[in-house]
Amino acid sequence: MTEDWRYGGFGLYLHWPFCAAKCPYCDFNSHVRAEIDQSRWLDAYRSEIGRYRAILPDRVLTSVFIGGGTPSLMDPDVVAEVLEHIRTSWPTANDLEVTLEANPGSVEAGRFAGYAQAGVTRVSMGVQALNDTDLRRLGRIHTTAEAKQAFDIARKYFGRVSFDLIYARQDQTVSSWRSELAEALNMAVDHLSLYQLTIEPGTAFGDRHACGGLRGLPDEDTAAAMYEATQDLCEAAGYNAYEVSNHAKPGAESRHNLIYWRYGDYVGIGPGAHGRITHNGERCATEAWSNPERWLTMVRADQAERCVTPISKEDQAGEYLMMGLRLAEGIELDRYARLAGTPLDDAALSNLEEVGMITRTDRTVRATPAGRLILNAVIKELLLTPSGA
Repeated sequence: MTEDWRYGGFGLYLHWPFCAAKCPYCDFNSHVRAEIDQSRWLDAYRSEIGRYRAILPDRVLTSVFIGGGTPSLMDPDVVAEVLEHIRTSWPTANDLEVTLEANPGSVEAGRFAGYAQAGVTRVSMGVQALNDTDLRRLGRIHTTAEAKQAFDIARKYFGRVSFDLIYARQDQTVSSWRSELAEALNMAVDHLSLYQLTIEPGTAFGDRHACGGLRGLPDEDTAAAMYEATQDLCEAAGYNAYEVSNHAKPGAESRHNLIYWRYGDYVGIGPGAHGRITHNGERCATEAWSNPERWLTMVRADQAERCVTPISKEDQAGEYLMMGLRLAEGIELDRYARLAGTPLDDAALSNLEEVGMITRTDRTVRATPAGRLILNAVIKELLLTPSGA
């Protein structure tokens, strides 16, 4: 029987935990340090790559994603050596996708030629807004002009370029978002990630919001109207909404993120990195120590993982449902049933179909555009209704 992870593929995520400054909305594992010994980090990454190679040999690697933090602060020579070690550790797909996240400061943009030579094939840029007022509000240290300049440089060196924007920002209207998104679509190469601003506990924005600050955020109806405008404008421009927050021209979807959403296996290396790996027939969730200095210490002790947790078949089915319904292609009913040991409840599916939240065939279930708007509620309905209830 085919191991389940093979339906999603195999990738590697490498986390660079450092930023020049911490954005107030960010809840990622990112840190600001005055000095970084990059050679020490290279040694640690190489060590972890070797450890995972021994656990998961002979797999075909289809994607590498270098995220953060701000990976465009890494020396290109370090990136080159990391990628070379990865290529000698696993067989790779002929069209291996190697993505590096970048912030569009002018100094970092100057590194793009080096990253291309190192083997990076795709850049994902954290633009976030196309006006300087909102960039300052978001704590970004680049300007709109710098972002556009960095984007133009990226297009010279990479055939595939994506960038992120955040909407539902303070004092933003549906009309202003439509204008900004239209400008972004005129700039775009083949992929856009468009996220609604969320206020996360433990962030500077979260603290400010809890104290009654952060005024002018759109209400739920306005944010929903911005989401719907996003879908309309992107579709009209030929950017398919292949995932809830991601839009691409046909064939330009992020292959690495598709591994997550199709519930494949992926190695997670670096402080706070998460992974899903199948070894000796058992699927486990991995999580690395999050503090950078502690992670380096634990790598030397061969204990970089803070925890390795076996995932029950029932929980695997739940994860597959939660990830897969984010995709326009949806999930395979038979695959869910094999993982869960029981099919999704037909009555729950019928109810959701009747109210226009899902569509289904004999083989698949997909969320409709209306269902994507309240996807958490759709998933909750399916997971909380046992088969035969």
